[in-house]
Amino acid sequence: MNMQKMLKQVQQMQVQMQKSQAALASKVFEVSVAQDRVKITANGQGDIQTLSISPEVVDPEDVEMLQDLVLSAIQQIQAKVKETTADEMGKVTGGMQLPPGMGL
Repeated sequence: MNMQKMLKQVQQMQVQMQKSQAALASKVFEVSVAQDRVKITANGQGDIQTLSISPEVVDPEDVEMLQDLVLSAIQQIQAKVKETTADEMGKVTGGMQLPPGMGL
């Protein structure tokens, strides 16, 4: 493969990665646990945007349960964002693994 052709492909990949990053940044992810009693939303960068907790799960005698529900929701939303980001990256790179710092 000639070098100019390879550089052109890399440039095209960079443009597509920027488009994917912009699309992901505007995407909203939502997760709920405990029959929608704890809800959380995040943007495509994984930043938590909202956290909603229904009053019926707030029990001063069982704070650990509430902590577990919130932690579970956070872990699920992070996994969802990470999985979507990896899928989008795979579309751009055609499954080629890029060095750290070169991805989305």
